[in-house]
Amino acid sequence: MSLPTAQAAMREIAERVNNWGRWGADDEIGTLNLITDEVVREAAATVRTGHRVPLALPLRQDGVQTGMIPGRVNPMHVMVQINQELFGPGTVACSDDAVTMGLQAGTHWDALTHVSHAGKVYNGRPADTVTAHGGAEFGGIDKARHVVSRGVLLDVARARGVDRLAGGHAVTPEDLDAAEELAGTAVRAGDIVLVRTGQVRVYLAGDKHGYGYPSPGLSVRTPEWFHARDVAAVANDTLTFEIFPPEIEDLWLPVHALDLVEMGMLQGQNWNLEELSTACGETGRYAFLLSAMPEPFVGATGTPVAPVAVF
Repeated sequence: MSLPTAQAAMREIAERVNNWGRWGADDEIGTLNLITDEVVREAAATVRTGHRVPLALPLRQDGVQTGMIPGRVNPMHVMVQINQELFGPGTVACSDDAVTMGLQAGTHWDALTHVSHAGKVYNGRPADTVTAHGGAEFGGIDKARHVVSRGVLLDVARARGVDRLAGGHAVTPEDLDAAEELAGTAVRAGDIVLVRTGQVRVYLAGDKHGYGYPSPGLSVRTPEWFHARDVAAVANDTLTFEIFPPEIEDLWLPVHALDLVEMGMLQGQNWNLEELSTACGETGRYAFLLSAMPEPFVGATGTPVAPVAVF
């Protein structure tokens, strides 16, 4: 497919998944509107044993970032106080820390303003509402105040009978269908979908460069699948979310634009879904209560998150 043809096809998909105005002209949270009180009650009802599975990678200086993305630095942790008696000799001593990091450096959510396309961010707002000093004036991650819903693991790698998808594998709607069948539960409105490729195994084995490139990831065809099911948010276990290098030469980050800008759907990257895959496989349960609360950095276009699945 030539680049102009691919761009035209992307515009057609954008028209089909566009949610601008669906929840009003002032809406800043997009598909998170689909997580209603009823959805959360039903999600809570999935809890049977109380078994909890953490889904975040450790925040460490030797993290997943390699310098490929300018400014997205791994966490740099320093001590600013060590057993300091702030109120005089013999008083309680305090130790404090400070961290410098890219907000999207580890396990994270992308805010709806993380990318723009054709000069616009979600809901048709101008891209220049993101500024150097104020960050995201509209649609910052702080507006996503509660991200708790039913989570569904779509274990594409397991559905295809492999530990990890090949680096050049674009996850298709057909892959999602197969993983949904394996899960034995239909994805429904307000769900948070976690797509496992197995790629994070490369990082966990010590190869951070191989983790980032080449990488399996979501195809440009998948946003329509999520839109048709009214999914609230999607996360996976890769650095770039969509396949990298891109499935269509020179068409960079089209899934980002379709999900975040057109649909208004949060994306998550660098989630560790390995323990979750094991738990789901052993219990035969692929739906669970998922708590994935963003850190409320005002005006930020992304945030670290420490998600937990509860069975």
